[in-house]
Amino acid sequence: MTTMTTTMTTTRMTDGPTTAAPSQTGSSAGTSAGIEPNRAEPAREIGPPAATPRTDGDPTPRPRARGASARVRIMAWLVLVMASGLITIVLVVRQLLLNNIDQQVTRVLAQESQEYAAFAAAGRDRAGSIITEPDELLDLYLGAQYPDEYETLIGVTEGPNGLDASRQAHESMRDVPLSDELLRSIIDTPAGSGSVEIAAGELRWLKVGTRGPAAADTDPVDAWFITGYLVEPSLQETDATLRALTIIGAGALLSGAGICWLVAGQILAPVREVRLAAAALTERDLTHRLPVHGRDDIAALTEQFNAMLDRLERAFRTQREFLDDASHELRTPITIVRGHLELLGDDPVERAEVIRVCTDELDRMSRMVDDLLLLARSEQPDFVTPSWTSIPELSSDIDNKLRSLADRRWILESIGEGEAWIDPQRTTQAVLQLAQNAAAHTEPGSAIRFGSALTEETASFWITDTGPGVRAEHAERIFQRFARGAGEHRAGGAGLGLAIVKAIADAHHGSAHLVSQPGHGATFGLSLPAKPYEEPGAQPPHDEGDRR
Repeated sequence: MTTMTTTMTTTRMTDGPTTAAPSQTGSSAGTSAGIEPNRAEPAREIGPPAATPRTDGDPTPRPRARGASARVRIMAWLVLVMASGLITIVLVVRQLLLNNIDQQVTRVLAQESQEYAAFAAAGRDRAGSIITEPDELLDLYLGAQYPDEYETLIGVTEGPNGLDASRQAHESMRDVPLSDELLRSIIDTPAGSGSVEIAAGELRWLKVGTRGPAAADTDPVDAWFITGYLVEPSLQETDATLRALTIIGAGALLSGAGICWLVAGQILAPVREVRLAAAALTERDLTHRLPVHGRDDIAALTEQFNAMLDRLERAFRTQREFLDDASHELRTPITIVRGHLELLGDDPVERAEVIRVCTDELDRMSRMVDDLLLLARSEQPDFVTPSWTSIPELSSDIDNKLRSLADRRWILESIGEGEAWIDPQRTTQAVLQLAQNAAAHTEPGSAIRFGSALTEETASFWITDTGPGVRAEHAERIFQRFARGAGEHRAGGAGLGLAIVKAIADAHHGSAHLVSQPGHGATFGLSLPAKPYEEPGAQPPHDEGDRR
């Protein structure tokens, strides 16, 4: 408040009774603009829907119930978080504004009262003369005041005909009536401050009692200085601020939801492509691949999906080839057995020959089935159980077993020195299989050489024969199932031996190889890791303390 010298305007308070309006204190914090939830589109799942078993005899799978799509859930969570934040902001701002209004009103009322109390205590005018009457003191003080907006200053004295009131008010308060009954209720209230309801809203007040300069402290108070402040306009400004904040927040919420819907659609578009690609897959068409864009998680998912399709395509292709080859290979001995049994006569010599042929074919089928079971087991993680193995001891054991396989001139040409992390039983099985293959393609007495070697990274084993060798067109597929080299039909092989060798090498994370020139023999070998194989990010399974 700015103090200035003005001509006092004295107004006799003769206004009639004023009926107090209903209480209008408090302010609505506003409510967040309601957002109609987006109608959820039919739920989608990544990949084909899972089938629910039927118990009523109908084998048709029943689609599993689907929930909301990922796009809808992402947008719903974002809207929920943003709406919660908006409501919290509105409530906090509302409370801060109300606290600010309360502090401002309290400060204004206290300041006016303190200034008047200091003026009354001095009891002198500007010329230094002592003021003897309380009404003169009030009139002199009010005439020098300029109230703030929504503020009114009132001086009240007891007169012979009731209360005499002088008022100095801001322009915003000059048309607000204050009745004698209202002033009487304020004067008669024991408390020094409070609030009353008038037609314009809540009026907070603070009063200071005044006695004449010659009056004793025990004399009754016959004049009062009242400071009043109309709170309602400030509350209306607060409501307007909160409404504007709510509207802006609601607009931001709607905009954020729309942007989230578009961005989520763009982010999930590759996932939708993966789902559609998975739904379009059949065992007859596994050639479709998804384009990879960027280097984010979605790109990694796409790469993994394409890698999965590669594995599936290889598995289905291998399965089809396996079924075709197996049916062809098993059909031949079955046909031979059936033909001989159908032509079986009564001659004992003929019956013995037929029994011998049938038994030989059945044994061949039995060996084929055993080999197929072994190849099937090679896909399991426990197919090999590696350990630290002495290469010299293993090579000597293999050499002893080779010499009992066939009437050949077996030569041990090299032995590796040291230990390697391999499965000795599976390695022995693979080398013996290579030796049997060499024996099947050489004549009795032919030289077959066996050797082993060990480097820091690789353990190698090989068998070298002096047979006809392998032609170039056969070398590329010699390790595949049911693949045969020249003369193997004559030897009675099913074409699974070298496939078993390759399966053992693959299980060690190694390789099987062939070096051959037609007419100059062939060398079949194994190259196995000498150290424990470590998957990316995995810890080594053993340390030096595990070595034998």
